Amino acid sequence: MSDYLIITDSTTDFPAAFVKERNLPVVELKYHLGDKTYSDDFGMSMDYRAFYDKVREGAMPTTSQVNISEYLDFFTPYLENGQDLLYIAFSSGLSGSCDSAMMAADELRAKYPQRKLIVVDSLCASMGEGLLVYCALKKKEEGLGIEALAKWLETNKKRLCHWFTVDDLHHLHRGGRLSKTSAVLGSLLGIKPVLSVDESGRLKVRDKVRGRRQSLDALRDKLVKYAENLKEQTVFISHADCAEDAEYLAGKVRTAGARDVLISQIGPVIGAHSGPGTVAVFFFGKSREL
Repeated sequence: MSDYLIITDSTTDFPAAFVKERNLPVVELKYHLGDKTYSDDFGMSMDYRAFYDKVREGAMPTTSQVNISEYLDFFTPYLENGQDLLYIAFSSGLSGSCDSAMMAADELRAKYPQRKLIVVDSLCASMGEGLLVYCALKKKEEGLGIEALAKWLETNKKRLCHWFTVDDLHHLHRGGRLSKTSAVLGSLLGIKPVLSVDESGRLKVRDKVRGRRQSLDALRDKLVKYAENLKEQTVFISHADCAEDAEYLAGKVRTAGARDVLISQIGPVIGAHSGPGTVAVFFFGKSREL
């Protein structure tokens, strides 16, 4: 019943060792620096520190979605090998990749009618997507079949809460999340926004606090307020080259009663839009809406 593959994206921001240990198939998104294109391959093409140092020096990376042809090439060998596939995709609210995957899946289901190929729009990003995949892998190990697992994902994905803060407001301005005036004034005043991912999988500014430490404490406060059965949860934290801040938040999360905490780095595709200094916390709550 559980003889199928779970596939996901590099935007899960898993530690490289996690992916390798589980032999997890991953669709690698691309990012561009200057005239060069790199795979988001868990730091193999470019070390994370080197990437963020370039951004700090003024580089302006861009990203591109995965196209239909790339998905056809990725999925086909598994289907030809007789395997069913469950693909947990990066939020359609942040990338067109999921739409491309769904179109590729329609084409492949017609070509391989004996195989199952299910695409789930996670409506998640970074280790929020990672936490959803983590839970899916556990449920597959427990024997849940592909269709039952897809149903579980659809039922629970909007319970996966994403809360994060950024250190440099100008990256949010570049991404259209803040006006130039707000970015400049906020930077002068030391304002740090607290953001979330809403039920449509898009970023939303929720609060604004003054000071870096206060913004990290605000993430802990959101966890305490909105998490459901925190003592039974493994909470995920991701960071963009600011490990000390992530460890500070992890300490607060453990004190709040979380069963376990997993910390990982934010890769270049997510980091291209949030910038160095981003810290995020992910957990299950009743919903994403306040």
